[in-house]
Amino acid sequence: MAGLGWQELLIIFGILLLLFGATRLPGLAKSLGQSIRGFKKGIEEDLPDESADDGDKAAADTAQTSAG
Repeated sequence: MAGLGWQELLIIFGILLLLFGATRLPGLAKSLGQSIRGFKKGIEEDLPDESADDGDKAAADTAQTSAG
């Protein structure tokens, strides 16, 4: 995890707690989780399905071999 130990994570959490307060911190964590989930979903939608492409290519190769 990028070389962060529990002491560093505790210090980061303390700073976040001081900056945003205890009441807003859970909402920020929820928003961050939703953003990450949406980002991953968007990445998965944009990437072509490699297994489907391989199957189409194999079918095209077979059709060319049969025809020629």
